[in-house]
Amino acid sequence: MAQSKHEKIERSVFLIIVLTLMTVSVGGLVEIVPLFFQHSTTSPIDQKGNKLDVKPYDAVRLVGRDIYIREGCNNCHSQMIRPFRAETERYGHYSVAGESVYDHPFLWGSKRTGPDLARVGGRYSDEWQRVHLLNPRDVVPESNMPAFPWLDRPIQFDDIEDRMRALNKVGLHKYSDEEIAAAPAALEGKTELDAVVAYLQGLGTAISDFR
Repeated sequence: MAQSKHEKIERSVFLIIVLTLMTVSVGGLVEIVPLFFQHSTTSPIDQKGNKLDVKPYDAVRLVGRDIYIREGCNNCHSQMIRPFRAETERYGHYSVAGESVYDHPFLWGSKRTGPDLARVGGRYSDEWQRVHLLNPRDVVPESNMPAFPWLDRPIQFDDIEDRMRALNKVGLHKYSDEEIAAAPAALEGKTELDAVVAYLQGLGTAISDFR
């Protein structure tokens, strides 16, 4: 009995691989390419066209974000609030793409061992954040978050100028030569703890009605 075309495909590993790759490629193009041309995903605005107060990270917050990634904070904390009441009641205004136009890489995520941090900026004082990072159980007794006492040390990021120039090339960043030249001085006397706290305190503050 002759095989149908479908049976031939099912019995051929090569055809299955080729057709799967073609399907995924076409689906990816259809879903991803249009995003490059949607203003709300490439500019600091929300879905309604309102301009957001989003600026490229200054030197201190940029280093804080790099340390945040280095320490694996994004493995337990997402930064993406979905537009569901259960999430907005707990965390605040849902996340919009325009807030993340300067993030490379973005840290939306979906893993929540700890709470979402998309709107954590300004919710707690700088001192609370410091204590929480050094020993979480001092402020949240039931916390299972690890302590990060080693963050209380001077910043060692001698390549901050190169990092800022690189961001100018890959994204919407427009760091001026003056801002880049001033970056090392901005980090002088700062600790890694200072940088991470500065980064956290800026999260989610671009939308004024996030409370």
